[in-house]
Amino acid sequence: MLVRVNDIHKSYGKVDVLKGVSMDVSASEIISIVGASGAGKTTLLQILGTLESPDKGSVEINGKAIHHLKGKGLSSFRNKEIGFIFQFHNLLPEFNAVENISLPGMILGTPREELYERASKLLNYLGISNREKHKPSEMSGGEQQRVAVARALINNPALVLADEPSGNLDSENAKELHRIFFKLRDEFGQTFVIVTHNSELAGMSDRVVRMTDGKVV
Repeated sequence: MLVRVNDIHKSYGKVDVLKGVSMDVSASEIISIVGASGAGKTTLLQILGTLESPDKGSVEINGKAIHHLKGKGLSSFRNKEIGFIFQFHNLLPEFNAVENISLPGMILGTPREELYERASKLLNYLGISNREKHKPSEMSGGEQQRVAVARALINNPALVLADEPSGNLDSENAKELHRIFFKLRDEFGQTFVIVTHNSELAGMSDRVVRMTDGKVV
């Protein structure tokens, strides 16, 4: 099992956001987390991404109990083992596509030439090799999101977390992004946990986890 979440609780002040969430994720599985706004989906994703810590419970990713990690050890684990895809791309405007994609690898200390070669291969795989030297402002929304996907993959993470990845795309680009996720799973065994309101993407997933009022139902 790639991910094990056991009895996670999380509160902010007097508001109980997660109320005993447990779930497992197998390697090469695509899971969609769905539910109304305020159900706790994004908080759960942030805990899986080690960006937040649970008040109670445990999370294990790729054999590592992440709630025991601190400081640099936690940052290093996050950078190496987890890729992130956000709704609004979060690309740095002053960098071109290859440079944006390579940033997580630079933090990890991978040589620049090796990173740029891998970034170029990822762009080619994602069908936008002609955008290597383009900055975000010179790309469409769909192209920017593919750059963000490549950035999430640059360190060969065990797990990719996506928060409303197609929420800012038109229907055609959203469908193409969804196809990319399944292509990556089928060809490379990539694992995805996706928070989404997109019913089409949820329906395509291997499994849907539905959350209501801080619980998995």
